[in-house]
Amino acid sequence: MTSTDPTRTSHFKQLFDVLADIDAAITEVYRARGEGEVRSRFILPLVRLAHVGPMTITALAGELDRTHSALSQTVAQMRQAGLVGSEPGEDGRTRVVTLTDRGRALVPLAEAEWRATEAAIAELDAELPYAATQVAADMAAALGRRSFAERLEEHLGRDGA
Repeated sequence: MTSTDPTRTSHFKQLFDVLADIDAAITEVYRARGEGEVRSRFILPLVRLAHVGPMTITALAGELDRTHSALSQTVAQMRQAGLVGSEPGEDGRTRVVTLTDRGRALVPLAEAEWRATEAAIAELDAELPYAATQVAADMAAALGRRSFAERLEEHLGRDGA
């Protein structure tokens, strides 16, 4: 039995490509300023640590609405880039993430880039006949009425899988 490769089509490929292009542009901003190891995913935890102070990965993940696992990987990469360090927590089982001098020095650029990115996104949104922020809000509302998991299960049942 042969089947058509379902990964050859995607409703969201173009959106994912646009987001990847934006991400690459942000990364290029840092590279052009001599910060080639900095990735866009570092910026939110970096700035939050600067404003809230040292915290465990669990606390930081909660602050950023990320999973512990995903943030742990990001923090490990940030540590390799010399932006953060960690020290034992109060109970000895946890590690507290702290900014290094290099991380603290990067915060003004990170905050300026964040504001510039938000302004560029708002400008782009204003050029569209139907704003991407409205698309996201409408999708969230639709998924609030019927979850993606429910939709997925319905289609799996429909296709006999």
